[in-house]
Amino acid sequence: MNNPNCPRCDSSHVTKSGIIKDRQRYHCKDCQYHFTVDKLGKGISTYYVIKALQLYIEGVSYREIERLLGVSHVSVMNWVKKYQIKLPKNSEYHPTYKILNHKELADYFANRDNLKSAGVIVTELGDKFMLIKWERFKD
Repeated sequence: MNNPNCPRCDSSHVTKSGIIKDRQRYHCKDCQYHFTVDKLGKGISTYYVIKALQLYIEGVSYREIERLLGVSHVSVMNWVKKYQIKLPKNSEYHPTYKILNHKELADYFANRDNLKSAGVIVTELGDKFMLIKWERFKD
């Protein structure tokens, strides 16, 4: 018998207390709290959470992250809020990005003109690569 701990007081003195909407209900003997176990839900891989947060920090908008990763922009907003990610305030530079395959990425780096006066970061994005480049705002 492997009952969950009470979410309110973390006690292990828990007994089964019926079924509601096809979910097992429990009763804590210590604090008298009734609860059900959490839904498992869809569950998103931590890979996508980390990638979404990286892209957010790089200045990519919520909607663009949604299009790139296939994860809801609302989920990305919730992760930013949950992990208390603050966007750096830097108005001098703005990122532009490109999605490239391996050959296109190699060709991009072969041309030295692409790397002048800009910072570049490359991150894996499934079977492709995302190249993020910072350029100064044009006056």
